[in-house]
Amino acid sequence: MPYTLVIVAILAFYVAWNLGANDVANAMGTSVGSKAVTLKQALIIAGVLEFSGAILFGQGVTETLGTKIANPALFATTPQTLVIGMLTVLLSSGVWLQIATSRGLPVSSSHAVVGAIAGFTWVALGASAIDWSSLGLITIGWILTPVISGAIAALFYSLIKHWILEQPDPVVQLQEWIPWLSAILLSVFGVIVLPTLTQPLTNSLINQLGYNIPSHDIPLFTGAAAAIGLTFFSWRQLKNSKIPNPVEGLFGRFQLLSACFVAFAHGSNDVGNAIAPLAVIVYINQTGGVPADSLTIPIWILILGGAGIVGGLAVWGKKVIATIGENIISLQPSSGFCAEIATATTILVASRLGLPVSTSHALVGGVVGIGLVQNIKSIKFSTLQGIAAAWLITVPVSAVLSGAIFSIARIFFL
Repeated sequence: MPYTLVIVAILAFYVAWNLGANDVANAMGTSVGSKAVTLKQALIIAGVLEFSGAILFGQGVTETLGTKIANPALFATTPQTLVIGMLTVLLSSGVWLQIATSRGLPVSSSHAVVGAIAGFTWVALGASAIDWSSLGLITIGWILTPVISGAIAALFYSLIKHWILEQPDPVVQLQEWIPWLSAILLSVFGVIVLPTLTQPLTNSLINQLGYNIPSHDIPLFTGAAAAIGLTFFSWRQLKNSKIPNPVEGLFGRFQLLSACFVAFAHGSNDVGNAIAPLAVIVYINQTGGVPADSLTIPIWILILGGAGIVGGLAVWGKKVIATIGENIISLQPSSGFCAEIATATTILVASRLGLPVSTSHALVGGVVGIGLVQNIKSIKFSTLQGIAAAWLITVPVSAVLSGAIFSIARIFFL
């Protein structure tokens, strides 16, 4: 591999590292805040699931970032310009994420990367080179993400609060609801993710058995079997739980599983923010041309991004966990479970659609939705103001930083 690609790979790993350090709170902040898991357990669980999500489900968002923000066709005669631009994207977004992480701000890595791509493209070729329709669609996704996640979380928590927590005997009620909660939890994962992961197995069975198997049968069967297993596991945990409140003790077990899904969702969506520029540069290096409407991501790039996320969250992820897990509202396992289900659902659907939405938007929206149901006065709006300010400035700061770095870089390299 040429030395330039080694340098680019290191930069992509640096971005993934900072992404993991900042966005680990999106996966595990609520679980740590509600005391469902310890910080050490959260880091281990998030590491495994973030890496899995990045490898198995990270293609779509990476392709969108690599081909849909800056119009690659406009760089067809000057692919080296696109290479330098993607280098500046990695550097500028990585620096901004590191600054935000040092201050404990859960910013959006999607904002940083999209802003950086738009910034260098504007400087290189002008505003017309930016695919404004794709950028507008992504922006709408950013706006709708916290609203949708908050609405799902509020609705789900309202049902749990009414049918379980406020009943005369919530333990008995929860025992009756365990199969339904299990089905909901596994359906989020099974319906959205498993069809993609099991498609190769489905195709193999079609070839071996000679008849068509509906693509949803395998994931639905797997989800149903897992739901039954989780039901028996949950009943056992209810009897053996050492947490004084048996209802919240069991919800802690559910929240642990929902946090795993959020970690998987986050890895699937946000890995593209780190590796899309690297994928574009590798494509140009191998073919001599720029990618068009599609971009195949080599597995080693997905592995590099996943490894960077895991390393960053393990070493630098503690500060941001406290912001989301403790400084917006006071969380219990039951409310944290609802926020994480809403987040996982929103992000996994976005990943299936190839939209680089913000996991921090989804989780903060879910937590605020819970707060609105509990008591609006319980929401710490001062924390939300700081988070919102960081969200708003990320795109322009990343764009300006990327444009400035690109202006300097092209003097020396173009």
